[in-house]
Amino acid sequence: MAGAIRIIGIDPGLRRTGWAIIETLGNSLRFVAAGTVRSDEKTDLATRLCQLHDGLSGILHTHTPQEAAVEATFVNKDAAATLKLGQARGIAMLVPARAGLRVAEYAPNAVKKAVIGVGHGDKKQIHMMVKVLMPKAQFDTDDAADAIAIAICHAHHRQSVTSRLALETAK
Repeated sequence: MAGAIRIIGIDPGLRRTGWAIIETLGNSLRFVAAGTVRSDEKTDLATRLCQLHDGLSGILHTHTPQEAAVEATFVNKDAAATLKLGQARGIAMLVPARAGLRVAEYAPNAVKKAVIGVGHGDKKQIHMMVKVLMPKAQFDTDDAADAIAIAICHAHHRQSVTSRLALETAK
């Protein structure tokens, strides 16, 4: 795919961070790879964050994406869990940023709307539509499937994101 743009989608989590690489050229999408970076729950928080960092860094080095998209954090009732998710999300944003990529952020509802057509839906609907949009897609966890959906969302919105960034840079 000459001229294709390679995108990494990242679904951050402290236990499991899903990732997916797709390529977009015009309106066509092509699945490249997907998987899950896991941290060892038996280790301290700093070590777990390092494991996520190292795993994502290796993926960027192997697949050399040009753009990145990360799902925005939602706030839940458990403040400690929300804080830990925020720290994992920080790693998910830091790794591509340190690699020189611009990082776009998408709310979970925006991802669902881009993939299944509505802002609310369950994991089964996301999995089904990911397989419809990318029949060759393979994923080992819900997190990897969500990362594919995040990358698809970015592929659909990247022109508006790129235009907005160009306007911000011109100011």
